[in-house]
Amino acid sequence: AEFVAAEEMGRGRGYWWSPDGAQLAVARVDTAPVPRWWIADPANPAKTPIAHPYPAAGAANAEVTLWVVALDGSKIEVRWDHERYEYLTNVAWSGHGLHIVVQARDQRSLAVLRVDPATGETTEVFADRDDVWVELVPGTPSWLPDGRLVMACDWGGARRLVVDGLPVTTPDVQVRAVLGVQGTDVVVACNPVDDATVQHVAVWSEQGGLELITKEPGVHGATVGGPTIVVRRSHLGADGAVTSVLGGSDLVSHAETPLVRPNVTLSRRGERRLAIAVLLPHEAAPGTKLPVLFDPYGGPHAQRVLSARSAYLSSQWFADQGFAVVVADGRGTPGRGSAWERSVHLDLAAPVLEDQVDALHAAAEADDRLDLTRVAIRGWSFGGYLAALAVLRRPDVFHAAIAGAPVTDWRLYDTHYTERYLGNPAVDDAPYERCSLLREAAALTRPLLMVHGLADDNVVAAHTLELSSALLAAGRPHRVLPLSGVTHMTPQEVVAENLLLLQLDFLRESLGLERPG
Repeated sequence: AEFVAAEEMGRGRGYWWSPDGAQLAVARVDTAPVPRWWIADPANPAKTPIAHPYPAAGAANAEVTLWVVALDGSKIEVRWDHERYEYLTNVAWSGHGLHIVVQARDQRSLAVLRVDPATGETTEVFADRDDVWVELVPGTPSWLPDGRLVMACDWGGARRLVVDGLPVTTPDVQVRAVLGVQGTDVVVACNPVDDATVQHVAVWSEQGGLELITKEPGVHGATVGGPTIVVRRSHLGADGAVTSVLGGSDLVSHAETPLVRPNVTLSRRGERRLAIAVLLPHEAAPGTKLPVLFDPYGGPHAQRVLSARSAYLSSQWFADQGFAVVVADGRGTPGRGSAWERSVHLDLAAPVLEDQVDALHAAAEADDRLDLTRVAIRGWSFGGYLAALAVLRRPDVFHAAIAGAPVTDWRLYDTHYTERYLGNPAVDDAPYERCSLLREAAALTRPLLMVHGLADDNVVAAHTLELSSALLAAGRPHRVLPLSGVTHMTPQEVVAENLLLLQLDFLRESLGLERPG
């Protein structure tokens, strides 16, 4: 799979077997038109930089075609309108035939096409269009045994299960994924539109409509295979997750017990009913004023406020160092309906930051132990962008920030993700200028630590280096911590552990906190 397919579309593969094993559908990916970026290892100057075809917003994508290849080596090209539908987002080859899902560059339209493997000709069997963007939903397309197509689309304010072109679930339920088809039933992951902190597994049938098969609080997922459904549940009442065969026994887990136990309270507050988690130290003295640490992600396609202990382990570690840690999911995060997700269209900055500020005030109103004179924020990736944005735009609220692998200029991020939210900068650059941190560098008055892996090929290190350069040009003090040999995440145990300790030191210094002992 080309970069944006694997990173943004959920398509991690480039070939698909026919059900009888006699043919393959194979994606041919030509990255020649894509700009080459070079990922170097500054710690090893003798090492040759790696060429990385990176389709930055507004630039050319890889040219992707699909071919049906037989075991004898013969091949037939699958034909569709590439001018209209630039992206190949999914391929499904089942007993119902070979189908592909294609999407327009502006992501406002999508089509499911049936392919004739003998000729490569395609026929449209489903189309979806939205004035803002069309969401790609995991598990679609699928089919009922009688051949009816199963999709999930934004319809009437929520993402709904669509069978044979018609919505079959109600607008008060947000369908997150199609998990499988079991006979004439469709198994989905979903949540109530008014509460995205939980996720359930449900079964839709023509006779019974949508019925939950998980009813306990928590975050549920499932895998469907033949007549078997295996359900995994995480919740706030226990560590880890319980995996069980539906109607059968629990599977034995050998996972380690986490070293911290989240002391977390979830609530929904304010005019927009923001989902907020507050984590407190286990040993805080009564009446003690606590410095506040925001620990958000805040961006599309990811949630941080969930009814599951495992979501809060690093946040609780910071809480146990003497902080009140606040985690909030605002506009643009998934699960709360179409308008909620689309409220960040053409502006990934203002509504996202406004909701974090509102969450702080709502949390402080509910618990007067939160000290609003000592508020810091930390985040990674989109959360790193949000952290830097917070101290640049709202130094009256946020007094220090740690920005890990931040996007600082959206022109440097990839086509499929960025153009969905901000449009094509080659057509209209205004949203990119509006959301860029580089133009706001002179506004920095608070301590800012930026951390970036120098081997990052997703959010490249140029993001941090560009902002650092702009801050230096504006005469604004800041810190940069480069991580040699580290990519976008930090799976190395020693790096991850010491990075937490370094962040803690920075927070204590920046907020004027005493070090224990």
